[in-house]
Amino acid sequence: MLSRWMSGSSRNLDREYNCTVRLLDDSEYTCTIQRDAKGQYLFDLLCHHLNLLEKDYFGIRFVDPDKQRHWLEFTKSVVKQMRAQPPFTMCFRVKFYPTDPAALKEEITRYLVFLQIKRDLYHGRLLCKTSDAALLAAYILQAEIGDYDPGKHPEGYSSKFQFFPKHSEKLERKIAEIHKSELSGQTPATSELNFLRKAQTLETYGVDPHPCKDVSGNAAFLAFTPFGFVVLQGNKRVHFIKWNEVTKMKFEGKTFYLYVSQKEEKKIVLTYFAPTPEACKHLWKCGIENQAFYNGRVAKEVMESSAKIKREPPEIHRAGLVPSRSCPSITHGPRLSSVPRTRRRAVHISIMEGLESLRDSAHSTPVRSASHGDAFAGPGRSGRAESSERVAVIADESYSPADSVLPTPVAEHSLELMLLSRQANGAPCSIEEEKESEAGTPAAEAEGELRALCPGAGGLGPAQAQQVNKFLLSVLRLLLVTVGLLFVLLLLLIVLTESDLDTAFFRDIRQTPEFEQFHYQYFCPLRRWFACKLRAVVNLLIDT
Repeated sequence: MLSRWMSGSSRNLDREYNCTVRLLDDSEYTCTIQRDAKGQYLFDLLCHHLNLLEKDYFGIRFVDPDKQRHWLEFTKSVVKQMRAQPPFTMCFRVKFYPTDPAALKEEITRYLVFLQIKRDLYHGRLLCKTSDAALLAAYILQAEIGDYDPGKHPEGYSSKFQFFPKHSEKLERKIAEIHKSELSGQTPATSELNFLRKAQTLETYGVDPHPCKDVSGNAAFLAFTPFGFVVLQGNKRVHFIKWNEVTKMKFEGKTFYLYVSQKEEKKIVLTYFAPTPEACKHLWKCGIENQAFYNGRVAKEVMESSAKIKREPPEIHRAGLVPSRSCPSITHGPRLSSVPRTRRRAVHISIMEGLESLRDSAHSTPVRSASHGDAFAGPGRSGRAESSERVAVIADESYSPADSVLPTPVAEHSLELMLLSRQANGAPCSIEEEKESEAGTPAAEAEGELRALCPGAGGLGPAQAQQVNKFLLSVLRLLLVTVGLLFVLLLLLIVLTESDLDTAFFRDIRQTPEFEQFHYQYFCPLRRWFACKLRAVVNLLIDT
């Protein structure tokens, strides 16, 4: 029986699983992995397939059977993260948008970021005014079909391609006009570079929206960008918080809290409600990872590492722009232009030209932040400072990304919202928990407590007093030993839960929100701190 069990376990470990990863150009990469293969193994396979060295900006996304999106964790087994039955389907996407995409070292990396931003434009995640929309679409045309040729491109040729969720005939004519007259002679690489430079100046660059509700029950989209945390509500951006102002993020069930500390010691807490606890956990995890990437040294170290790349530029196989092409991707809809033009609704697309004077809300004080364009100056951002106090209007219609967020049922939290809004009304919440009043404990009170423990101790003789002292010392020793054992057991439990030991008990612990929060907020930073100190000691020993 033991040999049969061992042989069965061996066959289970050797089992191979089929994986299909949909790439940014809508092609598919298929491979097989073993049961214990980590996410890093699959990601390295993809990067090798794409000839990609600047890997840190990218990730693998998948959707579970409950339609909840996740980013694949590289340190964990792929099979254990997938709740669906094999074969597994995932998507290769940009996870951390470069602060300055035009400054990326290699053309292959810029091309992949270009493909991602093109998807963002199509799905409504990247919003802009009409003139910018026309210019971006013209750059795409130039990059993917080349110079305008009257023999190949008849009147109305730009209408055969769909760059946005909805657009008007006027916008189509403007796209064709720019493509004909302004972009002739640009190579695909040059057009993509100009596209990136323009897209990077837009206020919604890098937005990956998470649908939520505020404490009043109003719908909102929360997003993390290279420059900070934003809240999009209706057709306005109601909050923009720089990364260095975010002091803490946490979640409890469906509730997400963002703790903010601004100048003049102004502290607020923003409270939002996700559709499900899983969606809230995903929102929190994205926030933690984005803050660690952009607010620490990670982004700087990534750029420094990219600068050291020395190799011949890899060949890029660009996918041409094909009219009426149907795409099987999870997050990318079909590019169909066969809808009669009379049925297309004209949409005026506008851009945020500055920050809104943030309104008072039930769950926070007004927040005023300088535009991230001031902190990250770049091409086309010089005019932002003049309009920084205007109302920040995103578009004439409410912000509503098409397929960027898969549908998840949003429960109505009427009673929960009412209770929480009572707590949030009035003065803003403090960033730190309210401190308990600290009362002084004089020596006389300590003596009184000792007398309470040992009634009649004041009249004890020397021998009796010595016995009492021995008893107290033994109790104190027992207490210290008990605390030490509990501490050791706690450390052992942490080590076992953070290990790859796969038992039902530890698996259940790892799936709890409290463990996930402890893992990302305390264990990972502590592990990095110890590793840094260990490297410093090793380097010191080597130098000596």
